[in-house]
Formats: sequence, structure tokens, C-alpha cells
Amino acid sequence: MKVAFDARGAGDPRGIGRYVRCLLAALHETAGEHSVVESHKPRRGQVFHSPWIDGAQLRAGVPQVVTLHDVVPLKRHAEYLRTGIRFRLRYLAVERADRVIVPTRAVEADVLEHLAVDPARITVIGEAAHSAMSPRPPGEVSAVREKYDLPSEYLVWVGGMERPDPRKRVAALAAAPRDLPLVLVGRTRQWAHELEDVTLTGFVPDEDLAAIYSGARALVFPSDDEGFGLPTVEALACGTPVVACDVPALREVLTDRATFVEQGDYTGLLAAGVAATRPAPPALAFSWQDAARATWQVYEDVLAG
Repeated sequence: MKVAFDARGAGDPRGIGRYVRCLLAALHETAGEHSVVESHKPRRGQVFHSPWIDGAQLRAGVPQVVTLHDVVPLKRHAEYLRTGIRFRLRYLAVERADRVIVPTRAVEADVLEHLAVDPARITVIGEAAHSAMSPRPPGEVSAVREKYDLPSEYLVWVGGMERPDPRKRVAALAAAPRDLPLVLVGRTRQWAHELEDVTLTGFVPDEDLAAIYSGARALVFPSDDEGFGLPTVEALACGTPVVACDVPALREVLTDRATFVEQGDYTGLLAAGVAATRPAPPALAFSWQDAARATWQVYEDVLAG
């Protein structure tokens, strides 16, 4: 079987980019007698997979698989004002796909509520920490602290800050009182530099990110809506405690591996981060290779169907 995989989303600095890069690498590793060609042209393969909604095709011409990471723009119209024809056509393409992959049961429930998708065409496949995410020794942690001018003790948040995302609640987190410095990791725009009393690292490579996780007291995750929450899984893989607002997808993914606080309680979130102790709960055992093998099964199913 030959799969055409739309890899254009690999450059996305958000979790979507991480998903595309990690899944693509794992698909190549687990291909066996099959093959993957990186192309946004469906007919380059017997099956076409768009791992992000922007690549979904209305008429693919071959069986099409689409990964839908969340449906936040459909759930929160007042905050995500994308209602043009291109926006509607993308979701129509999802509805027409032969199979829709989602990362959690929580997203599956949202899809069934907001889109006309047969439950039989939805497959839940989880995500995983990048292989570079592991506890780093004190020497690496110290070197990264010096490289990015980080305090000796800190709480960390990880994500994209190119534009304000209402559900991430980064500004509210930064404004809340706290007893430890707050480090924000990720690409930025001007709005992020206007946040007071925080340390911004900008983009960091994965090896440095693992050391930043390893050196933090805890990852604090204030989102009030998530499809999966990759930074929480990465932090656990680095041995770092996770404190998060209680939202369905995070509760599903992390179960008892995180400390949860009520949505909107940013002071409580930060206090729980300060109180966090090591060792952190064990990391999730699920790997990108596991995700790839499950995805290969989806390809086989839609081709057979």
C-alpha cells in the first residue's frame, strides 16, 4: 500500500506541527512492505492522509483520512471568528472523509456534536512525547538555565505565542500572583513581550526543551479547552510534575498523573505548581510508533472498505 501524506503542516509551530513530524517519522519506521510519499496530491497514493484540517480535500479521488485535532472554532464562535467559505469547506471536507482520526474521546464527542460524521468513521488514536523528551542530568539543566537566562527555580508553560489563543489563557496565567518565576517557552509575537514579570525563551530546540522541562518545578497548563495537550505528556516524559485546569481531554489523557484545579483558578494553579514535588508520576507508555501502527490499520481499513 502506498500512502500520500500531506506533510505541509510539519512547519506549524503549534502541536499540529509536532504531530505531523512525529507521526510521519514513525510511519516511515513502521511501514514494513508499505510506503509513504509526502504529497498534498491525493492521487500520489492509494490512500490520502491529511494530518491537519487545512489539507483536507473535498474530492480526494482516493480514500481519504483526516486528522482533526479539535473543533474549538466550532464550539467558540465568539472567540474564533473564522466563518468564511474556506472555513466551511474545510469542515465539509472532514464530513466527507472516509475516516476521521481524533486524539481523544473528548474530541470524538465534540465532532459528533458539531459535525455530520458517522461514529463508525471516527477512530481515536492518542499522541505521544517526542523521543528527545527524557529527564536530563543536572549539568544539561544548568547549561540551559545559563543559555536562556532562567532563574534557579521556576514554573514553566510551553506552547505557541505567535497570536493570542483565547483558550490557552496565557495572559491570565501571567497576571496571577505567584511565588515562583514563570517561564514561557515558544515562538512569540509582540503581544507576548507585553506580558509582565515573565521570562520568554522564544523557540528552543527539543534537546533544550527537555532540559527546561527537567529543570522546572512543574509545568502549569491553564487551558480551558484542549484536544490532547502534548506539552503535558512531554513534561511527564521528562519527570516533571504537571498541574492543569480540569478539562475533559486532559483528564482523559493524564488520568491521575496530574494535579487538576478548577478552570479559571490561575492562582490555585500556580500555587499547586509551587507545591509540586518529585518524582512525578510515570510517563505515558504510548509511543509514536504505537500511534503509527494504529494509523496503518486505519489506512488498511479504508482501502479495504
